[in-house]
This record gives sequence, structure tokens and C-alpha cells, in this order.
Amino acid sequence: MTRLRIAERLGQDAFLAQTLHRDYSHVPGALSADERAALVDFDVLNDLIARHRLEPPRLRLSADGEILPTHRYAVPVTTRRSTVWQRIHPAELHQQLTAGASLVVDQIDHLHEPIGDLADELARWLRHPVQVNAYGSWTSREGFGTHWDDHDVVVVQIQGAKRWTLYGPTRQMPMYRDVAAPEEPPAEPVAELVLEAGDLLYLPRGWWHAVTADQGTHSLHLTCGISPPHTADRLLAWLADELLTSDLFRADLPLHAGEQDQAAFVTALTKEVVAALEEPRLLQRYADAQDAEDMGRLRPSLPHTQSVPADPDLQVRLTTARARVTEVLVEGEDLVRLRGAGQEVDAMAAAAPLFHQLLETGWHRLGDLAAAAAVPIEDTAALVTELVAAQVATVRGAGR
Repeated sequence: MTRLRIAERLGQDAFLAQTLHRDYSHVPGALSADERAALVDFDVLNDLIARHRLEPPRLRLSADGEILPTHRYAVPVTTRRSTVWQRIHPAELHQQLTAGASLVVDQIDHLHEPIGDLADELARWLRHPVQVNAYGSWTSREGFGTHWDDHDVVVVQIQGAKRWTLYGPTRQMPMYRDVAAPEEPPAEPVAELVLEAGDLLYLPRGWWHAVTADQGTHSLHLTCGISPPHTADRLLAWLADELLTSDLFRADLPLHAGEQDQAAFVTALTKEVVAALEEPRLLQRYADAQDAEDMGRLRPSLPHTQSVPADPDLQVRLTTARARVTEVLVEGEDLVRLRGAGQEVDAMAAAAPLFHQLLETGWHRLGDLAAAAAVPIEDTAALVTELVAAQVATVRGAGR
């Protein structure tokens, strides 16, 4: 699949500087019909529902802001091992959708590779976790009512049209766990948009909005949920772990000491925290650490459980979109390091082109990786074997 270059469609650096976390953005006609078809269509959706046991809430129906009971469109099936799963009944599903329910498939990026590639491109660009849900609707009835999300979203309209009524935020940067809820949305919206097939829409978290299928036609869209790193619950938690190298941060709290000793302890603690927060590269180090720990979509590499064969047509890809490559000096030797999925893999500096090629979304021939680094195919296979063992890469057979 050709890369969508989603960053370019949203505005690249101008989007980051002027729009991200600040304001909504509507990009008409961003994706062609061929690009949308390569992502997903209703045939793909039918196959996913038919072939996977999508237990609620992974697959669910919603109408007027309420989740419909599963028994209205599925029946429980007990296997011979006494496990129970919900079997979708197409006729009843059709009936509920015709009556105005909306269909949701959560984390469709884990079920369908082209959508996973879209999520990977966004995650690599924005350096945030991304989850993609699919939404289908057939009437002008609202599936979820007027609501706000605790994460940013990028909406990709695949088929049909969708009317979005935007009210803006009534609480800046609301969180899932917050000390107060946003006030109700204003009576008048700030914008009313009709997303046609191929349009993109970006909304920051906290923006009230309502969504209906425009003119009662069927609609299919993807919502890419982007979870930004909130200062309170992520940066400070990470910094607290970093500061455990300090004896003071590992010390017992002087709860039974005198008032002066307690004050001295707090003063010393404050000094170390302030010094850590004043480090110029603090946010960059934090972002690098989060990228390196992102687990992505782990995937086995069967049948290659021990080593990857030196087959030039074998295909390789990283399991995480947020891996990073840096040059390092180890014991006086120039090396290149790939950090991802919580692991670090070092290689000779000559492997840098190979690592950088792997950073590109999608599958890569083992032979192309060897050619990029100008190293023998056997050495390339050995390095990929190390990446697979670290769970940061996966392989599949030739000809896929």
C-alpha cells in the first residue's frame, strides 16, 4: 500500500505550530477514492465482523447516546469447552442499524493492516499513542449525542457523508480523571460541517460535538484517537522514576522528625525537583523515553522461532511506529542504536541505512535492507534475528 503521508494532508509543520491542541481543522478532499478503498470499505467491515469474535464493547451499537443491549443483535454461543461468545446475527444487526443505531468497531487498527499503517504514520509524526475506531451509520439519528472526548481525534471520512456540529470546549484540556467536569456546551455551535468522502477533520480534546449521517445516507468513517501526554499524569510520573537515582528520593519520609527537620527535608526535595525541571532537554528526553517504551503491535514471526533465514525475498517490518535510531559511542566504537518496544539493539555504524529504512511504515524485503546497508544478506538476516528476538521487528514469508 502506498503511504498516505497523512502529515502532509493535515499541513505538516504548520499544523503542529498553529492547530495541534488549539483549534479544529477541516481538510476537504484530502484522500482520493483509491486511497480510501485501500484503507477500508464495507466489504472489509463485513469480513472482519464475520471472521472475528468481536466481543462487546469491541463491537457495539449505540443510539441517542446509549449503548444497545447485545441481545438485540447477537446471541450467546457456548463452546464445548464451556466458553461463551456472542455471535452476531446479520438480520438483527441490519434491523438495528436501519432503525438508527450506529456501529462501532474499536481498535480496528489491530484487525486490518492498512488502518494500522495509518495509525503508525500518525503515531510516528505526533509521537503520541494512536487508536483507530470505525463508525458506520445509516440514518440521521445521533448515535452518541452531543459529547466531548478526552483525546484529540483525526477523522477520515471513507464513504457517504457525515454532519458534524462543533460547539468548542467549555473546559480547557479536560481529562478522563479530572477534578471537575466541563460545563454544558453553548446553545449555538461554532461550526457546522459536512464531511464528504475523502475529507479529514481534526478536533482537539474537550471540544463538544454532535455527529449524524448527512441526508440519511449510509456513512463509514475512521476516528484516530490521539492520546497526548498530559503533564500531570505522565511527565511527572516519569520524572519521579528518574529521580529515584537520588538518595533523597529513596529516603523514608521524616514523619516523626521535628518541624525543623521536616522543613529541611522538604527544602532539599524541592531543590532537586526544581533542578530536574530546569534541565533544558527534559521534554526531549521524556519524549525519547516514551517513544522507546511504546510496544506498538507485537506480532510473532512463525515459523522462524530461532533464526531468520537469509532469504532476500523475506519481508520485515518494525512492530512499533515510534522506534528511534541514534548514533552512539560504546567503548570507543561508533555504533548505531535502534530503540523501540522497550528494547535497545546496537549494530555497527554501517547498519544505519538499514535501520532508517525500517523506520518507514510497511514491509521491507530482506534483500533491500541488505542492499541499503551494503552488507551481506547473511549479516542482515542475523541482525533481523536479533530485532525479532527483541520483539521490535517481525517477518513474514515472501510473496505476500
